[in-house]
Amino acid sequence: MREVDDAVRQDQLEGFMSRYGKAVLAILVIGLLALGGWIYWDHRQTRAREEQAEAYVQALDALQVDNLDVAKAKLAPIAAASGSDANATSARLLLGGIALRQDRKADALKLFRQVAGDSSAPQPMRDLATVREVGADFDAMKPQDVVDRLKPLAVPGNPWFGVAGEMVGMAYLKQGKQDQAGPLFAAIAKDESAESGLRSRARQLAAVLGIDAVDDIVDDKGQPIGKPAAKPGADDAEAGE
Repeated sequence: MREVDDAVRQDQLEGFMSRYGKAVLAILVIGLLALGGWIYWDHRQTRAREEQAEAYVQALDALQVDNLDVAKAKLAPIAAASGSDANATSARLLLGGIALRQDRKADALKLFRQVAGDSSAPQPMRDLATVREVGADFDAMKPQDVVDRLKPLAVPGNPWFGVAGEMVGMAYLKQGKQDQAGPLFAAIAKDESAESGLRSRARQLAAVLGIDAVDDIVDDKGQPIGKPAAKPGADDAEAGE
């Protein structure tokens, strides 16, 4: 009986292989080819990322010694790559900065606008591109255009508040809006996260516009330094008169 069962199973297997054997073999071959292709593609992608990272580091090294042409040559292929990842986007920003330093303003503005208008790029980089673009083209822009572009960034707490706020304030002055420029410069002067030189300029401009942007410096008792302390009992004496 066992021999009969074995013979039946053997016949079934042979029938299955004769009917579906070629299809199964084709599926196996296709699967192996696909796996091999994926492994090769992944290796190529990994190698490309390594080469890109190496070129990026070399470009930064070249920038540190003002070798702009070498930096440009290293960054150009990265910036030309499709997509909006951080590497490609930052390479475009760096190329824009190089173009400015080489007096190629039109090329710089084109790169900054490309990044600023790329909805797929990281938002902090888009904001930086907007600031760089307006800064490079400030003198040629209408004051209201400057305000429209930078006002969303010119708010306390924004990383670009100081730089963007200064340009918005200068645009307000061009428009004769001293009442809006003064408080803005005062806010920048009091922003501890802003660069010291920028805060100093803002403080001076605020003072010219009649706004006191200097915070009182107090001692450990909370009394303003340089101002006489209130005499004990003075308030009580005045109240009793």
